[in-house]
Amino acid sequence: MKIGIIGGGNMGGSIARGLVRSGFMPASDIAVSSPRNVTLDALSADCPGLQVSTDNSTVVQGADVIILAVKPWLIGKVLDEIAPRVAFREQIIVSLAAGVSLSDIDAMLHRYSSSRTLFRAIPNTAMLVGSSMTFLCSDNATPQQVDMVKSIFDALGTAAVIDERLMGAATALCSCGIAYAMRYVRAATEGGVELGIYPHKAKEYVLATLRGAVELLEATGNNPEVEIDKVTTPGGITIKGLNAMEAHGFTTAVIEGLKASSNG
Repeated sequence: MKIGIIGGGNMGGSIARGLVRSGFMPASDIAVSSPRNVTLDALSADCPGLQVSTDNSTVVQGADVIILAVKPWLIGKVLDEIAPRVAFREQIIVSLAAGVSLSDIDAMLHRYSSSRTLFRAIPNTAMLVGSSMTFLCSDNATPQQVDMVKSIFDALGTAAVIDERLMGAATALCSCGIAYAMRYVRAATEGGVELGIYPHKAKEYVLATLRGAVELLEATGNNPEVEIDKVTTPGGITIKGLNAMEAHGFTTAVIEGLKASSNG
């Protein structure tokens, strides 16, 4: 399999680096385009053997899967640029553009081909370390094509195939959600500093605590509330802290943030 990635920024670059670092495929089977030579130079340094170009059409040639890692407002322009070079009956197009539906992409390509295989993928930046939660949906794809695209993103973490109607919610929960998690880490770290712990140590302790919480929930399969109950002794300090957080809108803030992101 050969992959062409249009866009070498945060998402496109993370995919290329992640696939190489995971051992999923050699750098020589990946081509990346970017208008910025400095971006391409950095990718080449990180992934020796990677094919790089400032020409999007060059990246398309010979690729089994074409990944569009560009901003949503650039999708139409990029598709118009590469469409004359795409073998639509053979090549798969995967868009990472949030908010651009499969029907939107299909309409942009209608004049170029009546038969095309399209995917949307919503990953997050943890692709770089092989821990992304990625959601996929497709149009006109065979089970084999779905498996092939899923295997790419499984190499970057965990991938799930869902109905397109859920992509907005999935984007909020996991693509935007990684920023929400980072914000909690920042807030907890600042709280630790206020309590007298040095910043670098506070962050270290917060990350270790979150890692433990995740591993505990994964190992037990329990509802989070079950594990919370185990540490909330009546009249104890944990329940006092939780109540103070809720009094300041903790759960409501999280839910409203997710809804705001989902609504765009």
